[in-house]
Amino acid sequence: MAATIATAKAALERVVLDPAYHDLLAVAKGARNGAVYGAKVRFPHALVMVFLFRPGTIRQKLSLVLRATRTHARNLARFAFIYKLACYVLKHYGATPGKEGRYDSFVAGLLGGYAVFGGRSRKSGKISSVNQQIVVYVFARVVLALARLAVKPDGRTGLPLVSRERVSARISYYAWPVFAATSWAAVMHLFRYHPDDLQPSLRSSMTYIYQQSDHWDSLRNFIWHNK
Repeated sequence: MAATIATAKAALERVVLDPAYHDLLAVAKGARNGAVYGAKVRFPHALVMVFLFRPGTIRQKLSLVLRATRTHARNLARFAFIYKLACYVLKHYGATPGKEGRYDSFVAGLLGGYAVFGGRSRKSGKISSVNQQIVVYVFARVVLALARLAVKPDGRTGLPLVSRERVSARISYYAWPVFAATSWAAVMHLFRYHPDDLQPSLRSSMTYIYQQSDHWDSLRNFIWHNK
């Protein structure tokens, strides 16, 4: 039995190390890594947020944690699989077979983003809160990266005027405090007058900090407990 297992393991080892299968196996590895990363990121976050801020029994809370973890892990795995498979197809069967095209990653990301994160729940018709958080997280970092590219004084990605070296340096220095102040000004105004349009988890956090802090009726729920 041990010899059979060793033989099978050696055969599999040869397959996974064979360069001929590398690109296809990278698709499977991408899905694996997406699932593992999604679970590692979501589980502790969901555990803390659900147990601190969600009502319900321990069983109900654990169910919410596991559901959020499963959704995050599954969707990152699905996206990685679709993205890497699309890149593989475009590279090997595209306009220049065997060579990666300049926009292959964009097209593959577009396809994966639509298929995995662009849909609504079949039962409720709503967009998954987990998907909203992932997409907003990605969007924020895309905007920051594009802003950096816009003022980069390298002559390739920078925009006219703002990418000049002196102007770029000044913008880079002052942009963050302006961005931070404007972001907080906007979110506080939205929370004050349009709270229902904010993302639920953000609204819940802000309600806890800024609204519920206005109410107490004893020393106990002024210091030790919120309510």
